[in-house]
Amino acid sequence: MKFVITLLIVWFSALLLSGNVIAAPSEITLELPQIETSQYHRPYVAVWVEDAQQQPVKLIALWVEKPDWLKDLRRFWRKIGRSNTALVDAVSGATQKPGHYTLHWDGKDDQGQMLATGNYTLFVEAAREQGGRSLAKHTFQLPATHGVIEIEAEGELGVISAVMR
Repeated sequence: MKFVITLLIVWFSALLLSGNVIAAPSEITLELPQIETSQYHRPYVAVWVEDAQQQPVKLIALWVEKPDWLKDLRRFWRKIGRSNTALVDAVSGATQKPGHYTLHWDGKDDQGQMLATGNYTLFVEAAREQGGRSLAKHTFQLPATHGVIEIEAEGELGVISAVMR
């Protein structure tokens, strides 16, 4: 019995030291507020991460209906949308109705590599046909030990919170 316990301890220690332990994913919660208007269209929403040099490294979510309106997500369009159509096609999903949504991010870039230690910025952008446009951003560091991000509601976006791990 002692041998089995010792073997398990050695195996687990080796696993920890090898760096192959998968950390819990970061969790990003965002709200799309109910906006009272005679012509409501669901907003287009993009969620992504940029490095310290303002280069996009990970597109986490993209909710769209018609490609023509992607240009209204101005920062997203300039940084990712117009130059990486394959990524846009791979990540995009349907627009969402007002409510609370939770996204998960494993800390990897668009090529599946873990991001290096450093400063990054989380971006959430929303634009609505015949509506407004909102851009929220918050800088964070990796590795993050349960770094908490809180962004107040503004315009097309409700409260955004994230636990970066």
